[in-house]
Amino acid sequence: MVTYIDAAAAPSKNTGVIRLYNAEDFKGMHKASQLTARCLDELASMVKPGVTTSAIDRFVFEFGMDNNALPATLNYRGYTKSVCTSINHVVCHGIPDDKPLREGDIVNIDVTYILDGWYGDSSRMYPVGQIKRASERLLEVTYECLMRGIAAVRPGARTGAIGAAIQAYAEAERCSVVTDFCGHGVGRLFHDTPNILHYGKETDGPEMREGMIFTIEPMINLGKPHVKVLSDGWTAVTRDRSLSAQYEHAVGVTATGCEVFTLSPAGLHRPGLPPL
Repeated sequence: MVTYIDAAAAPSKNTGVIRLYNAEDFKGMHKASQLTARCLDELASMVKPGVTTSAIDRFVFEFGMDNNALPATLNYRGYTKSVCTSINHVVCHGIPDDKPLREGDIVNIDVTYILDGWYGDSSRMYPVGQIKRASERLLEVTYECLMRGIAAVRPGARTGAIGAAIQAYAEAERCSVVTDFCGHGVGRLFHDTPNILHYGKETDGPEMREGMIFTIEPMINLGKPHVKVLSDGWTAVTRDRSLSAQYEHAVGVTATGCEVFTLSPAGLHRPGLPPL
């Protein structure tokens, strides 16, 4: 049984209920999300061969401090960095370090800022220098998966419609969907109900209702969908070491569809790739 509750009346922890936010809440979420999007825009010119992911981590921390925002991942469940940087066959939760990025790498940068109590959560893929066509194609497919998932968001539909749209497109393009990780409710909490699966049937999951806020963040592999988590307890990689990519937006369900909170102010939705 799914329970929906006015967000103002909900407890300040994930209790398994789905929060419904109001128009004023959407404004707060938009402000936090746009700060995250601006940071991701700034990183577009920074990501190049020779740059370390530790330098990216420092930039994300300082950008947040300069804008009165706290990186949500910093000290989250023991995680000690301000950002996740996932390179090549790393699916998600890659930990920044001092190893330089190399020509031909692809890297996902996942940023979440807390601003005035709202969590702005988004990630993008960045090519490092010139990348191979196979890598570029994976980025194109993954971004299209995200956009098809977003297009399925509307009140009255089930969250499974998002996953069904993503899975159908990814598999038609001979790619696979990671099933070990999913999108999630967001807003006043970093990770909230409901989980947003990137696979499944249109009839799966709870009904989407106006006021819901969640992330859609498909992870798409060139090879098989299977992943494993390394001994650091965070870094997830493809078992077959195939390339993986991910794009993420935070969205809110409106009366007619959805609002995408984390759109790029500079139009850099796909950094380093040709405009759509």
